[in-house]
Amino acid sequence: MTSLLDRPAPTAAASLTLRRGAARVLIDNWTGTSTVPSRTLYPHQWSWDSAFIAIGLRHLSVRRAQQELESLLAGQWGDGRIPHILFNPALPHDAYFPSPDFWRSSRAGRAVGAPTAPQTSGIVQPPVHALAAWLVHRADPEESRRRGFLTRVYPRLAAWHDYLLTRRDLGGAGLAAVVHPWEPGMDNSPCWDRPLQRVEPIPPGSFHRADLDHGHPADRPTDLDYGRYVRLATDYREAGYDDGRAHHGFALEDPCFNALLIVSESALAAMAQELGADPAPHTARAEELTRALVTRLWDDDAGLFRVRDLGRDTLVDERSVTGLIPLVVPHLPPDIVRRLRETLGGPHFAAPGTRLVPSYDLTGHAFAPTRYWRGPAWFNTAWLIHRGLRVHGHRQDAERLRQGFLTEAGRSEFAEYLDPTTGAARGTRHFSWTAALTLDLLSADPEEPTP
Repeated sequence: MTSLLDRPAPTAAASLTLRRGAARVLIDNWTGTSTVPSRTLYPHQWSWDSAFIAIGLRHLSVRRAQQELESLLAGQWGDGRIPHILFNPALPHDAYFPSPDFWRSSRAGRAVGAPTAPQTSGIVQPPVHALAAWLVHRADPEESRRRGFLTRVYPRLAAWHDYLLTRRDLGGAGLAAVVHPWEPGMDNSPCWDRPLQRVEPIPPGSFHRADLDHGHPADRPTDLDYGRYVRLATDYREAGYDDGRAHHGFALEDPCFNALLIVSESALAAMAQELGADPAPHTARAEELTRALVTRLWDDDAGLFRVRDLGRDTLVDERSVTGLIPLVVPHLPPDIVRRLRETLGGPHFAAPGTRLVPSYDLTGHAFAPTRYWRGPAWFNTAWLIHRGLRVHGHRQDAERLRQGFLTEAGRSEFAEYLDPTTGAARGTRHFSWTAALTLDLLSADPEEPTP
């Protein structure tokens, strides 16, 4: 009997079918100005989703990939933050919770520069945007220069990074902190459980979860989780989204978040050089961040990076995919790269049902194969780890992961994520970043320069 891991790579005909299917997902999820992650479950514009979507769109239309990023930047706040959701005003408020009338961004965030329109959330997501913008530029440099794409987005992206490295350096050691479980993008990871125990939840009957109208409760965060999420967001809103005023009941240094900040700083250096500016400040900042990442978050005994809970100033004793994604950082010490590869292939993350990487330790006490970020394997994290393997010259490992990604994306109808024990598709289907990153891996140039 052929196992899931032995499935052959897509043939040329299958690759063409896969490409057409992925393109169709992005066409269907296009709103006219941006791409929704899902027409049902996520009907607005999400921050790091749009960055991943732009990376794939560059292979279909560079102009549309530019528009994807620029539409997101239209919601940037005066303090530099890029909010994690830009709301579509044509949709009813009950299409998603928390809705615009919960966040009250234009009023509650006025003092820190929230725009009058569009309405947005007040929190952020991982800073993969500068990497996306650089890859979009590289897809057609002449078109990018003709339209002044980098000239427009570079200062906005630099301001975004400045926000993270000043107002969000809550630990004082040079890393950006996250202040809500939605900010690292891995909403209900077991890494957040211990810090969240210190947060008093809002009663579940005081809000309505629109996600359960489209997602199975067994796949989604619990009502208790949501009660704590809403409490944290409410407290942040009441402090005017001001990081200096807010009492952060949840504050963590996350490896994935900071690894993407490092990679995006390197992308800003490449942009600066392209625009005739000095890349040295960005290069120096990437080097400083890399040193801080290793010093603050590396756990040599575990063979991966840990989350630091700033409330206790201790590392969280959980193994998560967030601790493997720093493989994407280009100048990691070789011993750390070697240990990360060993961990990827070891019992904690070598899944029996897919070549993708589980979001949480397969042997961990909180492992749940279908519940959102508590076990399922996601396509965006696989793409990042694939890129990391390529960055460090491990082409064979990267190619194996690429082929597994493409096989599973097609088989699952571009699912949101997979059960790592069986390979079964879970979450919503026709998910935009799965389709976009499929296009990118189908078009991957092994010699493409990395910033």
